Amino acid sequence: MTAIERYLLSRRDLLRGAGGLSAYAVLPDLPSGGDVIRLRLLETSDLHMFIYDYDYYRDRPDPTLGFAKTAQLIAEARGQAPNCLLFDNGDTIQGNPLSDFVASGQSVPTDGVHPMFRVMNMLRYDAATLGNHEFNYGLDFLGKATAGAHFPILSANITWTDGRPYAPPFAILERDLIGRDGRRHRLKIGVIGFLPPQITVWDKARLQSRVETQDIVAAAERYVPALRRRCDLLIALCHSGIGTVVPGGRAENAALQLAAVRGIDAVFTGHSHRVFPGPDYAGIPGVDAERGTLAGIPAVMPGFWGSHLGVIDLNLQKQGTEWAVAGFSVEARPIYRRDGSKVVSLADDDQAVLTAAAPEHEAAKAYVGRPIGTFSAPVTSYFSFVADDASLALISQAQLSYVKPLLAGTEHASLPLLSAASAMKAGPAPDAYTDIAAGPVALRNIADLYTYPNLVTAVRVNGVQIREWLERSAAFFDRLDPTVSELQKLISGRHPAYNFDVIAGLTYAIDVTQPARYDQSGRFCDPTAWRVTDIRLEGRPLADDQEVIVVTNNYRAAGGGNFPDLNGANTILQGPDTNRDAIIAYVERMGTIDPKPLGVWRFVPPDHRLTATFESSPVGRSYLSAYPSIHYLAEAAGGLARYAIDLG
Repeated sequence: MTAIERYLLSRRDLLRGAGGLSAYAVLPDLPSGGDVIRLRLLETSDLHMFIYDYDYYRDRPDPTLGFAKTAQLIAEARGQAPNCLLFDNGDTIQGNPLSDFVASGQSVPTDGVHPMFRVMNMLRYDAATLGNHEFNYGLDFLGKATAGAHFPILSANITWTDGRPYAPPFAILERDLIGRDGRRHRLKIGVIGFLPPQITVWDKARLQSRVETQDIVAAAERYVPALRRRCDLLIALCHSGIGTVVPGGRAENAALQLAAVRGIDAVFTGHSHRVFPGPDYAGIPGVDAERGTLAGIPAVMPGFWGSHLGVIDLNLQKQGTEWAVAGFSVEARPIYRRDGSKVVSLADDDQAVLTAAAPEHEAAKAYVGRPIGTFSAPVTSYFSFVADDASLALISQAQLSYVKPLLAGTEHASLPLLSAASAMKAGPAPDAYTDIAAGPVALRNIADLYTYPNLVTAVRVNGVQIREWLERSAAFFDRLDPTVSELQKLISGRHPAYNFDVIAGLTYAIDVTQPARYDQSGRFCDPTAWRVTDIRLEGRPLADDQEVIVVTNNYRAAGGGNFPDLNGANTILQGPDTNRDAIIAYVERMGTIDPKPLGVWRFVPPDHRLTATFESSPVGRSYLSAYPSIHYLAEAAGGLARYAIDLG
């Protein structure tokens, strides 16, 4: 039985029976001889402002998320260990309607402290690092928010454009730790932080000419050697996922490479919204997905939205005058588990946390409940990545409505105007889909449709670039064998739905029996491969030299998702408003919306019958009448459902 299985079966009994002390039975044995300390390190990451276990989009509690529940796990973990440090790994203050409401300035905290940092101060965090989404509201807001933190917030790979550190690169925490013999030992614990260097691309409109970023590993190699000489233990807070080496550096997911930098004793990772240790990263060279190591170093990733608490237990042994790691264990403790489609809670809310954030929470609920219009039909994202979809049609119609008057009278006004849209909420969790019922529509519903505070942006491209854009999107699908009659997977693994762009104003077909021209990371991999066919503009084949304007968002226009020829150079309009605000204004102006697909894209039907499978929420089963080619098959792991789609 694994440590996590023991934890799930016995945690509550242990804590309520013997005060939690017997939970040490699952930890590594202390080494014999010399001075020995057991130190517990705790991590939260990608909280995204989900303080409450509450779904603002659907206006109901959600037991699968919430910092208030994670806080109980923190208290329990501390109760099991006399020596404990708590860290946050970034993406903390952005991510839901509560964060947008606080950032809007419509509610000023009476204590002047951002509610997330108010709660984190109360829980006595030792240090944190910045994530990429910290920058979504701009540097001015970020500076005001972090000023209220009572702990250091670090990042070693971001500077002002004049070379000054934007944030402290590292901190040295001096802590008195209790050894096995009961004596106190003063240790110096170094903590260094890192963020994805791509923030200057993703938030170019907010950061250009103000800050610069460096490669994570290069920054570590710059700081770690000298820092390690000054401390007894060195912990890396890495807001970055676990990925492979990227040629030329500046990898987005560099936690594995960071762990290999000599001198680092433990790595906290995140950003990817996954869990480590766990099967998501099995089979990657240098990764032990069961033991929880990267390049042999203990590491943990605790999911997202408060779903898990990362725990690394270290046995430290004094060797001469220095302390060294003599053993460790790693686990990601969940706040819930799934029993089929049923969610079983494993943690209660910390009432003090709820009380601390209550004023902003209640104000945000009222704010997002404001009615703005009416939908004559449901708008959902359950099948937005396998079929032409009304939710993406609505986004595109709003974007076109916003940009068209802004281009009037400019040199671009005579060009065809297109719109690129993708699903912002389409898994992988069964509850992580947009579902807006027919009838009155509130602001919360539009926030559910478009979850990110991206800015409306327009780019000027030609027919060749459009084709490459669509080919990059088509990498979302696996290649199917048209000669096989058995069911085949249409989508394997986990890929962000927001990288499947649908460009309205065109019609085209995708042939998934052909090899992909790009891989899932956006790397060009097969110059002979073409999946996207019959691209037409106003019914005529799109010419290579035909120039068009495409409305998108600042993330995509500046290079987010590694789409070819999108790097900010061809941006012709940067709107002052978010895409979400454009949708809100469109719905308010129209009053009643009749959501319908625009007939943009389709799969190329093969010569023989071909059926593929994919996973989505089981709730999507209620909407299958609108998708005659899609059929429900069975329940799937993680509370999802398995569907089949007939391609021909």
